[in-house]
Amino acid sequence: MKLHRDSIMTDKIAKTPEEWKSILTPEQFEVCINKGTESPFTGKYHNSKEKGMYKCVCCGESLFRSDTKFDSGSGWPSFWEALSEEKIEYISDTTFGMVRTEVNCKKCGAHLGHVFDDGPRPTNLRYCINSISLELDKNNE
Repeated sequence: MKLHRDSIMTDKIAKTPEEWKSILTPEQFEVCINKGTESPFTGKYHNSKEKGMYKCVCCGESLFRSDTKFDSGSGWPSFWEALSEEKIEYISDTTFGMVRTEVNCKKCGAHLGHVFDDGPRPTNLRYCINSISLELDKNNE
């Protein structure tokens, strides 16, 4: 059987709020499901230099490599490139009277943070991601 390219992607994970609450901490639920944000300079990865693969805390999808992480001074982990465009969902966000681009995990819909066009070369992007939405897999680079 020949598969269409789009059908190779794994099915999107859909859970009810109650199901998410049963597997996430209250803080993870607030950020990942309710689209909250953690306070700057408080997340466990904002200043981390450890090597590995950053994965979605909700579904385990690999999202960012540590070698694309940089210190943006924003107080949140920042990356200049996602692992793959197919792993990220981009949504226009007009909350708080400004236009931003929200970044979600495409596999499960978890809110990760936002992306801005003021990052370093070669992409000029700054994925500003909540630490609480990530889990660092140190055995996978």
